[in-house]
Amino acid sequence: MKKWDNLKLGLLLALLLPVLIFFGIYFGRFSYYPFGEFWQTLREESRLITFFAAWCLVANIALFTVFINTRRYRTARGVFIVTVIYGSLFLVLKFLA
Repeated sequence: MKKWDNLKLGLLLALLLPVLIFFGIYFGRFSYYPFGEFWQTLREESRLITFFAAWCLVANIALFTVFINTRRYRTARGVFIVTVIYGSLFLVLKFLA
């Protein structure tokens, strides 16, 4: 087994990376809004959900690509599983908004 080739690692990284991307974008672009007000706006504006969903999914796709290209297939599988779950959740949020 290659170093850093672990399903649990892929699951964990894929769960954390979109959260980091979300807060990075919030602090980089929207920090002039108090977080509570920003969260309320996010829940009301479906285009913002799309904006954040796209960036979070792109981050996971990039992570998946890194692990596939370095032949760490177990880790890539974990990233893929979480990315599909995130994508499904974003679709549900988009339709509910």
